[in-house]
Amino acid sequence: MLGILSFVGFTLLVALIAYLATRKTDESSSDGYFLGGRSLTAGVIAGSLLLTNLSTEQIVGLNGSAYTDGLSVMAWETLAAIAMVVTAVFLLPRYLKGGLTTIPQFLAKRFDVTTKTITSGLFLTGYVVVLLPVILYSGSVAISGMFNVPELLGVSDSTALVLCIWGIGVIGSIYAVFGGLKAVAVSDSINAIGLIVGGILIPIFGLMAIGDGNMFTGLDNLITSDAARFDSTGNAGQEVPFSTIFTGMMLVQLFYWGTNQQIIQRALGAKNLAEGQKGLLLASFLKILGPLILVLPGMIAYHYFDGSLASSDLAYPELVRAVLPKPLVGFFAAVLFGAILSSFNSVLNSSVTLFGIDIYKQHINKEAPEKTVVKYGKIFGICLALAAMFIAPLIANAGSLFNYLQEINGIYSIPIFTIIVVGYLTKRVPAIAAKIGIFSGSLLYIISQFILKGQFVDKALETAKASGITDPAALKLIEADAYPHYLHIMAILFVTNAAIMLLIGKFYPRKEAFELEYTKQVSIEPYKYVNHVGIAICVIVIGIYIYFAK
Repeated sequence: MLGILSFVGFTLLVALIAYLATRKTDESSSDGYFLGGRSLTAGVIAGSLLLTNLSTEQIVGLNGSAYTDGLSVMAWETLAAIAMVVTAVFLLPRYLKGGLTTIPQFLAKRFDVTTKTITSGLFLTGYVVVLLPVILYSGSVAISGMFNVPELLGVSDSTALVLCIWGIGVIGSIYAVFGGLKAVAVSDSINAIGLIVGGILIPIFGLMAIGDGNMFTGLDNLITSDAARFDSTGNAGQEVPFSTIFTGMMLVQLFYWGTNQQIIQRALGAKNLAEGQKGLLLASFLKILGPLILVLPGMIAYHYFDGSLASSDLAYPELVRAVLPKPLVGFFAAVLFGAILSSFNSVLNSSVTLFGIDIYKQHINKEAPEKTVVKYGKIFGICLALAAMFIAPLIANAGSLFNYLQEINGIYSIPIFTIIVVGYLTKRVPAIAAKIGIFSGSLLYIISQFILKGQFVDKALETAKASGITDPAALKLIEADAYPHYLHIMAILFVTNAAIMLLIGKFYPRKEAFELEYTKQVSIEPYKYVNHVGIAICVIVIGIYIYFAK
């Protein structure tokens, strides 16, 4: 009962503060609703960026990867810091200079409206088909299990799951659809504090558990028991082989932090360029500390349970249940609930923005006043949330979906990233090149990962088994070596798509060179220490890799 009370109390506190902070924001305009009135400051931007990125599938999934592979999976966290620095220094000044509300808006100016519409459609498809239902399902499994909802309400597991899905969906929709971006960002920044505090408590109690009550003894035991697992350089067969850091890993990070509407929308809502850059840099510094929450607990779980768990995805929840004092369970559940809501309402808010600005205003009602655009954006958001709530219970095996989530996202992430990069770095590559780049990138990636890869892997495993190789570890290495890692494939296709676009631009250039106009929506005077802080963050990340390299 104490856990439930602390859960309800913390959740209501966040809702009250978000309401008080947003009640005077004019949300009848596009900027007011979609970008928080372009009034977001550095602290709010940083907190919202971190919470938007974090949810149960990452907290559970990345710790599960650390349980299996050790420290090398920290690349998903530490390299994000470098990607945010690049975004702050190179991309955000261009976004704010052009007064963008959505990333596809730039593509309309640089190429044409059709390119923008195709890109918005790809973003929306990825959000609707994969992200929203997955976030709802994974979050509901976590909350239902933590509070033992079936026993608490006297219902079946499936009924409890549906109730949690609809509970999270309705509350998330209220934030995202009726509160706009500022409500999402304010609630995110408050929950970020709770997540950091709660997230750090887990490894602290975990280290104390394996150190007979002493955290430092526990850390020493963890390092000395299996020093090889503290290697920052991943091997073949692991989730992040070291070579992928220099190819597709950085491309994925740059796409996610620099061009993904769900993420970059927080920085687009900055009151000026300096605040946006400071927000990104603060978030990037905090991201370096991410492995303490998202990697270390998984490594502690491997030691605590002696690697005996039936599934790596059980590492984090089992460790929490084993080491966290019972009075803190409700607070931690509220923090996780905030993380779940953050990811859900952030994706939903971005979907509403993309639909309202890039589809409704552009193709359905070009003369619509801003109030009408916001109104129909909200209606679309409600329909989207309802669809996600109906689809989420149908996800039978979410765990396997998470493992392939990054790979699936490559269908649209690298093609979109390619045309944005080429669009900014060139002035005469035409619109037809962008369209060909998107479709060729998506098609080639699908052929590579879902047709050719299976054929190569099946043939390699068949040959190995015919040779008498049956050891699972050996077969896993053979499978990894049978076909290039998907991050390498992304890098290859990025270069290929860019080359195709540049060749088209050389032989069929657009008549007039593109010039990015300054819309004077906000001040684009940069933060005077942006380069100094950015370099310092990059040096820290490189230093961490060198220190832990074996």
